[in-house]
Amino acid sequence: LERGQTPPNFVLLLPDGRYVALADLAGRPVIINFWASWCGPCRAEMPELLAAAHANPDLALLAVNVQEAPETLAAFAEEFQMDVPTVVDEEGKLSELYGVRGLPTSVFVGPDGKITRVFPGPLTTAMIAQILGDN
Repeated sequence: LERGQTPPNFVLLLPDGRYVALADLAGRPVIINFWASWCGPCRAEMPELLAAAHANPDLALLAVNVQEAPETLAAFAEEFQMDVPTVVDEEGKLSELYGVRGLPTSVFVGPDGKITRVFPGPLTTAMIAQILGDN
């Protein structure tokens, strides 16, 4: 995936039974964050991502756990008090579709529905603000 491309659409089943589709978030900035509970950098950046989502109510943060058990996701979500859409990519199909090579990886999508940045590695609050500001 590259800057300026339209990312592949997807529909995810949330733990509460609702569905979220990337296409439904058009008009809003979106961060799709691929992570795993065993990943130290993922654990370090999650509070930064959540703070960005709380500071910018228009921002949609989708937290995609890569190939872990739903119970593991639930424990992580509780530990970090995650109040954003959080799903398990059980078979790794979404991360494969998005070309994720390592964790964490974040895909930034602008309000126009185009990719503004693909960032492999952990993010800080300042980095997130800069990337969102560059949209």
